[in-house]
Amino acid sequence: MRLPESIVLHAKSLPEGGVLSPKEFLHLGSRAAVDQAFSRLTKEGMLLRIARGSYATPVSSRFGTRAPAPAKVIESLVARSGETVVPHGAAAANALGLTQQVPIREAYVTSGRTRRLKLGRLEVTIKHAPRWMLALGTGPAGAAVRALAWMGERHVRESLATLRRTLPEAEWRKLTANRAALPSWMAKAIGEVAVRD
Repeated sequence: MRLPESIVLHAKSLPEGGVLSPKEFLHLGSRAAVDQAFSRLTKEGMLLRIARGSYATPVSSRFGTRAPAPAKVIESLVARSGETVVPHGAAAANALGLTQQVPIREAYVTSGRTRRLKLGRLEVTIKHAPRWMLALGTGPAGAAVRALAWMGERHVRESLATLRRTLPEAEWRKLTANRAALPSWMAKAIGEVAVRD
């Protein structure tokens, strides 16, 4: 089987958003040959170059082809790299009902390096975040931290009043119990609400 066919076969076996890298195919040919095959397959529309050294397969439907869903590509990247990647504070604030503002750009924060993904016409930003922003994980308490960071110090009290009503009790306790890991202004505001409980 020729190199481009092996690449296409592997790419098609992946779920939507599955990411592949030229490095995975170095056992089939020289680096130059592999890079050339990826380049040709991208030009032919069989692959999308989503970032340096990362490719995905376009999704075909009866409406034509489209780029894979950003969330599926992120899922695949997380599985490959082991890093944490979660929606940006603006998306978290919207999801938690702290703002009606819907983010226009797809943005995520990560424990890994900052980079941009190109998914068709859509550009997705993945920005390195400080450790405290990811300390409470991917659940509602972690989303609350990122939402509060995005809302900022000026809106922290009203935001916390909403979160106190809407967060599940276990997530609220997780948020209050881990406030020492957060910036001082956030920890202080969370502590004030927790004391009133």
